[in-house]
Amino acid sequence: MITIRDPQVSDEDEWRRLWSGYNAFYEAQIPEAVTSATWRRMLDPTSAVVGRLAVLETAIVGFTVSVVHACTWTVDPICYLEDLFVDPNRRGRGVGRLLIQDLIELSKARGWARLYWHTQATNPARRLYDDFTTADDFVRYRLFLDRS
Repeated sequence: MITIRDPQVSDEDEWRRLWSGYNAFYEAQIPEAVTSATWRRMLDPTSAVVGRLAVLETAIVGFTVSVVHACTWTVDPICYLEDLFVDPNRRGRGVGRLLIQDLIELSKARGWARLYWHTQATNPARRLYDDFTTADDFVRYRLFLDRS
């Protein structure tokens, strides 16, 4: 039985293991300071960052990290699902689906107007995402700012 729950302080090592796998999948190099800040934000109930963990027996097998924010097209806040990852050894068991369903239920319970996410065009998880909604035709632009 897989349960979805909020992270607890004692989950950090297992979450970091999965976080490392997630970043390896996207070939991303996330500085330790950012990883630590993300973990702290997930534990902080006043933070806009919302973390959820998928637990099978006692093992953490997946996670989501989302950001809840104001929107100019709605009165109620919306939820951006920024990160979703399932342990490669646990894929194909419905963990990803449960994580998304959990965010849908959380969104409804907390009065968020929308849940949205993006992914790489070649991500095999798109088969799952297409079960929930269709991809739109928006194109993402990213501008990295030098803070020096």
